[in-house]
Amino acid sequence: MSKRVGFVSLGCPKATFDSERILSQLRAEGYEITPSYEDAELVVVNTCGFIDDAVEESLDTIGEALAENGKVIVTGCLGAKGDIVRQTHPGVLAVSGPEALDEVMDAVHEHLARPHDPYTDLLPPGGIKLTPRHYAYLKISEGCNHKCTFCIIPGMRGKLVSRPVGDVLSEAESLVNAGVKELLIISQDTSAYGVDVKYKTGFWNGRPVKTRITELADAMSSLGAWIRLHYVYPYPHVDELIPLMAEGKILPYLDVPLQHANARILKAMKRPASGEDNLARIRHWRDICPEITIRSTFIVGFPGETEQEFEELLEFLDVAQLDRVGCFAYSPVEGARANELADAVPAEIREARLERLMLLQEAISGQKLKNKIGTTQMVLVDSIDAEGAIARSMADAPEIDGLVYINDTGSLEIGDFAEVEIVAADKHDLYARLI
Repeated sequence: MSKRVGFVSLGCPKATFDSERILSQLRAEGYEITPSYEDAELVVVNTCGFIDDAVEESLDTIGEALAENGKVIVTGCLGAKGDIVRQTHPGVLAVSGPEALDEVMDAVHEHLARPHDPYTDLLPPGGIKLTPRHYAYLKISEGCNHKCTFCIIPGMRGKLVSRPVGDVLSEAESLVNAGVKELLIISQDTSAYGVDVKYKTGFWNGRPVKTRITELADAMSSLGAWIRLHYVYPYPHVDELIPLMAEGKILPYLDVPLQHANARILKAMKRPASGEDNLARIRHWRDICPEITIRSTFIVGFPGETEQEFEELLEFLDVAQLDRVGCFAYSPVEGARANELADAVPAEIREARLERLMLLQEAISGQKLKNKIGTTQMVLVDSIDAEGAIARSMADAPEIDGLVYINDTGSLEIGDFAEVEIVAADKHDLYARLI
């Protein structure tokens, strides 16, 4: 009889990637994955611990799993935050931090003996995925060398460790061969890929490839899938990626976490590349690749942020005309050095600034979507229901950007590429007809 393991995955795409590795190993060893607590013989919870709300959600989920099942193994970022898990839930079987495949499997083996020879292949091509079959996250490195004052991720995940370029490309190739149409490249700092190994040359299919983001993206473009880059800090060498976008080798999409526009605030945040002229860089990118989509995230209400500095951020957005923007009101995170900074901004002002920024950006994004009416777009179909198909364009990453709604699906299936004409738009999404 197979041994059944329940699994709960919380947090960001990097945590999802870790979950997929654990699930793949569980299946490789013959464990059955079950979606219900009552059918499971133990439960693994992969947690998030970045902000207070995520910590609370993770602790609540652990408590629920303990109440419903009783045998719980905890891993992920919350496991790296001291003894908070053990203090809150002393009944858990084991606790480990992020990227802890071996520790998780050791704990599973201790409490639920493995049912199968681990060398027997029980995996589908590409391993176990929590995403739909047609797209997948691909993590190229772990950890981060930066010391941003609002962030505790380096303390949880450690310094930058780049995966061997041959391993990354082989995994990408396996995923595409298994039917993946879009690869979403993730890490804590995608631009820094290879810094820790001094960009050494690796090999893929007998071909030399430098451990560097430009060469990695160029090599990956030969696989025939959409390649989408996330978490790209605006270092000067990022300029080298834009011609690849203009040539159609990778998607004309860049997720750049700028966080603010005021030089003093960026310095207080200790942001990498804080001295760069980001407006000039954005103009340069658009000169090379006019169709580029730029997404970014910002923090408002950082300690000491004045009204004038916040207004400078609004002016930046008005000039930059970014396509997609996420924003957070600053929230103290236990262990972050920013908590020690003076002149904390009152909560009501932080929330008011968040609302003002998002109203401005909503107008910018809405106008950019309206400008697409009448254009032809290539889209990737994510789902189909009685009302039609829901797809994404090259400008839309799953779960964080907009959607393209198609009411005449024809013979479309999930995972298909389709050419559509945009016929309408609202503040967030596009509406199209099949060509």
